[in-house]
Amino acid sequence: MYAWNRHRVSVVPRQLRVGLGLHLRTVSNMRASEIRKRYAEYFERTGHTRLPSANIVPQNDPTLLFTNAGMVPFKQYFLQPQTSPYKMITTAQKCVRAGGKHNDLDQVGYTPRHHTFFEMLGNFSFGAYDKQTVIRMAWKFVQEELQLPIDRLRVTVLESDHETYEIWRDQIKLDPKQIVRCREEDNFWSMGNEGPCGPCTEIFWDTQDTRYAADDERRWLEFWNIVFMQFHRSSDGTLTPLSTPCVDTGMGLERIASIVQGKTNNFDTDEFQIIIRGVDQLQRSHAIRPLDAQVEVAYKRIVADHLRASAFLVSEGVHPSNTGRGYVLRRIIRRAVRAGRLLGIDGPVLPALYSSLEAAMGAAYPELTERRDSVIAVLQAEESAFAKTLDKGMSLLTKLFASNAAKVVSAEDTFALYDTHGFPVDLTQIIARDHGWTVDVDGFNAIQSKSRERNKASWKS
Repeated sequence: MYAWNRHRVSVVPRQLRVGLGLHLRTVSNMRASEIRKRYAEYFERTGHTRLPSANIVPQNDPTLLFTNAGMVPFKQYFLQPQTSPYKMITTAQKCVRAGGKHNDLDQVGYTPRHHTFFEMLGNFSFGAYDKQTVIRMAWKFVQEELQLPIDRLRVTVLESDHETYEIWRDQIKLDPKQIVRCREEDNFWSMGNEGPCGPCTEIFWDTQDTRYAADDERRWLEFWNIVFMQFHRSSDGTLTPLSTPCVDTGMGLERIASIVQGKTNNFDTDEFQIIIRGVDQLQRSHAIRPLDAQVEVAYKRIVADHLRASAFLVSEGVHPSNTGRGYVLRRIIRRAVRAGRLLGIDGPVLPALYSSLEAAMGAAYPELTERRDSVIAVLQAEESAFAKTLDKGMSLLTKLFASNAAKVVSAEDTFALYDTHGFPVDLTQIIARDHGWTVDVDGFNAIQSKSRERNKASWKS
């Protein structure tokens, strides 16, 4: 048994090269759709009720912009297990992490596994089974359905959770060298400062990335988290055992697909590749602009990811706006359009790629086809409205980049772009970053605050 050798890894474009030097064999030819299907059928056979994905827009939960984890639709059941109509549930949940506390937007395209939209496979128990049962079910799925080799797997447990450690060692018969004890900040989960909580155990995959030692956590990819909600945390931190312990598990579909398909990057998995091939085809129909190869790859991944997120959000009735969920959607669409322009695509981007999204995910989510016309209409309208703004803003920034040796977009220029031309400050930041520049955001915020105060004063007068 050993402990992780932990390192902080910054999110930088270098991570696009994460696969260099790796020689991973494909574990199987299992497509993402087959993994999704096998997961649901396996847990149905074990007595779980299969439910469709809940909406991305949470119902009756004002604390969240979007459903960002598989357990979100069942929060009330974890708080009051006796109210759940089913004791065991399995789902493939649509999730979005963009905006608010959980925001991966700016990292998408530049790292192997950040997404705005993703799917979380989960199985949940509200008093139906214990640690031993769920661990056995999970391990059987990993071994028999996914057929992952044992020597490429490791698990983590909370250092004080001796019961879970003994289950892995004595019942699953896992080599103690493959069981890692971790501290509370790594293996203890809670719904908040107060409420249900408990230890968790996670299953990891050895990427065999030879740049890192065997005990370096950067070599290991976590793909399944199993949470044992067995306590209630009070406001003073006191933990009280729950009368009805629950279980919450989550396995990212894109992540497990990359493992099963022998890929080092989620964007290289089959469903993403269908969309990216569509981007390639669309790009070839326009005048291709010379780009650094890695930058071009990043832009294609941004378009593919953002097409998924924007289409699913619009299909649920979210429309671009300047506030709340609508503003997040607007940012996603505009970031995709800007990436498309840099790829040389001067016409529609997301609407032109919608058929690729249907080919990749339409069978699993028929609403994409059922609401096709209305979704495309919203995407087209937002792209058209943004096109002139983007062209004007890019022209002004290009001139600025050529005239300012300080490599800082001033607060005044940033505000002029925003106030006069409607150019979002976050997009100014993205473009500046791509050119090696920074933006005086603090100064912009100060000018914007003063502008609002002047506007309020004029209203009163």
